[in-house]
Amino acid sequence: ATMGAQADPGQPDFDLTQEDVEDVKRVNDKLELENSLFESYLRRAAERNPGAFTSENEGRNPAAQRKQGVMKKISLEWHQKHEVGVHEMDDIREETDKLRTEHEALVDSLRAQMEETDIRISEIKKDAYEFKRDVVIGAENVRTGKTVAEKVVRHMDDKIRSKGSMIEKLRLKNAQLKAQVAKLESQLQQKEDLGEVLHAIDFDQLKIENQQYLEKIEDRNNELLRLKLTTGDTIQVLNDIKHKLGVLNEESELLKGETASRREMLARINEEIKRVEAERERAARAERKAKREETPQETSKLPQVLEYVQQKSEEFELQKQIATMAKKVDLAEMAFKSEMRRARLGTKAM
Repeated sequence: ATMGAQADPGQPDFDLTQEDVEDVKRVNDKLELENSLFESYLRRAAERNPGAFTSENEGRNPAAQRKQGVMKKISLEWHQKHEVGVHEMDDIREETDKLRTEHEALVDSLRAQMEETDIRISEIKKDAYEFKRDVVIGAENVRTGKTVAEKVVRHMDDKIRSKGSMIEKLRLKNAQLKAQVAKLESQLQQKEDLGEVLHAIDFDQLKIENQQYLEKIEDRNNELLRLKLTTGDTIQVLNDIKHKLGVLNEESELLKGETASRREMLARINEEIKRVEAERERAARAERKAKREETPQETSKLPQVLEYVQQKSEEFELQKQIATMAKKVDLAEMAFKSEMRRARLGTKAM
């Protein structure tokens, strides 16, 4: 058709865009998937119950079927599609589990065969090594170079005896395994018989007991959670107390150091006081001795007024120093008492 030609109203419009074509393809793919899913579901359902899918309209002609509305288009609802999908998914999961079980059994069987083959290979290697050691090399006559028949027979007898003992061990082990299997089968049968004896009231009683145990477990879990919270608070308080104890220990160490330094200073002050007192005592004794030995001739030799004033000034200064030293001693004693009191309080706090 040319650009100016008009479209024929009797023909369908095939002027579709690429996007429309892609949408149609997606819809067709979706319908194909749904059809394959429905076919698989119907096939499985027919295999499980063949008689349910026999059409009562089979044998009728298409005209009669159209007349009765048998061939009308059927569309499934969403919940029906969901039900079909769930059933199909369960069937596929069941088949997958079955295949997995079969493959695991096959793998176990092949693994057992491989282990048996490895054991057999190791036994054959061991037998070949022993045969070479005992017969090929050990049974050879050094003088003639021929194999001694007695050693060959002895080697074969030893092998036969070892195989016989192994067969006996395997027989005993097989008997033990059979006994274990019989015991387990008996226990399983007893459990099955006991399960058949149980009635509905027993199951109800078990449900009640199970509910009671669940409630007890819930209570224990709540109590455990409460104890955990309490333990957390206790640990936090303990950490705070430990921190305070560390701070008090540091302060105690500082106070101990300061007390030791104050004691040393007090000792030095006491020594200084003792030295000053000794000097004063010596000066007093010297003065008293000089007064006793003083004569009239020496009286004329008394110092002058300026010397007397100077000596009085020096005496005044010495008395001032003595007073200062006494004040320092008092202050040191007060500080020492205060530090001792603080140290005792700190020791009680720890």
